[in-house]
Amino acid sequence: MEKLWLIIKREYLSRVVKKSFILTTLLTPLAIVLFMVVAGFIMNYDGAEQRNVAVIDTTGILGTDSLGLKNNKGLNFEKVSGSVDDYKTSEKYDAILELPPIKDLMSKEYEVKYYSSEGILGTGVIERIEGDIEKNIYNYKSKVFGFNKDSLNSLKTSVGLERETLKEGDEKVSSTASIIATGIGGAMGFIMYFAVFMYGMMVMKSVTEEKTNRIVEIMVSSVKPFYLMMGKILGVGLVGLTQVAIWGILIPIIGTIAMYTFGMDAQEIQESQNQMSGMEVDAKEIESKMIQVMAEIKSQNWLLIIPLFIVYFLGGYMMYSSLFAAVGSAMGDDASENSSLTLPISLPVIIAFYIMFAVVQNPNSSLATWSSMVPFFSPIVMPARLAFGPPWWEIALSVAILIASVIFFIWLSGRIYRVGILMYGKKVTFKELGKWLFYKE
Repeated sequence: MEKLWLIIKREYLSRVVKKSFILTTLLTPLAIVLFMVVAGFIMNYDGAEQRNVAVIDTTGILGTDSLGLKNNKGLNFEKVSGSVDDYKTSEKYDAILELPPIKDLMSKEYEVKYYSSEGILGTGVIERIEGDIEKNIYNYKSKVFGFNKDSLNSLKTSVGLERETLKEGDEKVSSTASIIATGIGGAMGFIMYFAVFMYGMMVMKSVTEEKTNRIVEIMVSSVKPFYLMMGKILGVGLVGLTQVAIWGILIPIIGTIAMYTFGMDAQEIQESQNQMSGMEVDAKEIESKMIQVMAEIKSQNWLLIIPLFIVYFLGGYMMYSSLFAAVGSAMGDDASENSSLTLPISLPVIIAFYIMFAVVQNPNSSLATWSSMVPFFSPIVMPARLAFGPPWWEIALSVAILIASVIFFIWLSGRIYRVGILMYGKKVTFKELGKWLFYKE
């Protein structure tokens, strides 16, 4: 055990003190938040060059407004009188927006004409203009028909689905809670997918490098190959836990700072909500929803979710890393041969990742239940279900199967590793790997 501890310590310290590890650990949260900020900036970019647009309203539905689109996506709207011909040669305006008369109030179709010599508008701008005109026509028709605007708005009802359980003592589950659980589940599943691939490949690379450099020949003279493999797996696993823990602290902090620095204010959120739904949403309503979301996040059973996430992280990592270590020990110099050996290990991880997307949509389906029991899938699928509160017996059975599978695959990988790590110059096939399992020590 002392030698195993020395190997774990060596594998851990040799990685966490590297500049590459420190930079990756610190810069990855910054890169994630920066990507989100840049993506948001690009999606809401107004454009540096402003163009003046003359708005000709022959319907009278706009009143004194100019669609409320001042300085939107590089366009300045100004309501004018007259015809299109009066402004075609005008140097003041770069384009003309004409609202033709509404001939049939019962019609659900209305076509607005846009005149410009500089190409077409972007999709986002078109949708915004169409949405604002639709809102004005809605108000105009309501007035003509003698309908009360507030009464009509009351017909648009936001529906929230809240589950009432048939069992006494169970809590209600709202639609907001389901949305939050979906977000948490998806995030946890993605982290598992990322960790299994990244750190499993790290173990395989380490084994392959030591085998290629012949360093392992010296190491196995003083320690058994099985302990060498386990030391690498546990050492790199601790590196992964360290990195994930740091990211878990830094990403929310940096994200919160970025949100307050670059995020939308209440008025922008209100306008966005109005545009998407066509309903009046005030800042107080938005604030109330945000409070509800934060309350749902806090109400999650984190004392259960976090420990189980660590269990599945370690279980999934140990199982896949042992397989990656075994493959790394059997690898040669042929790249095509190496890829054929890693494909059977990588494929279940990819399948589990796609299953996760279906599971967060329907966490209690048969697919979710059975895939949570399969050890190759459960480290990614079950963490995605934890926020939905799956039955305790499913969690217990899934953990038991995973632990048993980890023990089995570590034993299996150890049998391959002890032979493959000292095997050179021979093409390895799956048939050959099967023979290694029965070699006597």
